[in-house]
Amino acid sequence: MALLAEFSVTASPDRRLVEVYDADAYLGDEEAMDAAEVQVVAGNGYHLYLLSLQPDIDVRITARVWDTPPKPPADAEGHVPVSIESATGTLVFGQLPLGPAGEMPLPRPGVYEGYAWWAGRAAASAYYDETLGEIADDWSPEQIREAWSRCPADERYVLDLSFVREPAPDEEDDEDD
Repeated sequence: MALLAEFSVTASPDRRLVEVYDADAYLGDEEAMDAAEVQVVAGNGYHLYLLSLQPDIDVRITARVWDTPPKPPADAEGHVPVSIESATGTLVFGQLPLGPAGEMPLPRPGVYEGYAWWAGRAAASAYYDETLGEIADDWSPEQIREAWSRCPADERYVLDLSFVREPAPDEEDDEDD
C-alpha cells in the first residue's frame, strides 16, 4: 500500500461543520449536512461534511490518497466509508462562512473512495464545555481565543482514499456536442 498524495489543513468548525468538496461542486446540501449529524462524516458524492461536537476550536483535516486505502486505525473514535468525485482534480477544504482553508491537488480527476475516521473529537468537546463554564463576563475575545488555542486535545479527521474510476461525463459538455 503506497501513499500517493497527502494534504493537511487546520479549519474552523463554525456551526460545528467543516467541508471537503470538488473545486467545481455546487455548495450546500442540507440532506448531507443532516446525515453528518448522525454519521459524523457524510456527503452527496461531490461534497463531504465533517461534524465536530464544538464550534470554536480549530480541527485538523488530512486527506491521503493511497493506491489501496488502509483500514482505519484501531484507536480511531469512529469511521465511515466515503466517496467523493472530483472532476477538477482539486479538493477544497472549507470553513462554512469563512471560505476555503486550503486546496489539495489530487493525482488525477476522478472518483475516490475509502474511509473517513476521526480522533480527539470527544476530548475537544469536553474541553470546550469545561472552558465555557470558566469564561467570565469580563473575558475579552482575545482571552477566549487563547483559551480555545490551549485545547490539549487534537481533534482531527482523516480521509484515506484511493482512485476508483474516471469522473462522470459533464452533462453540459454532452449538450455542446
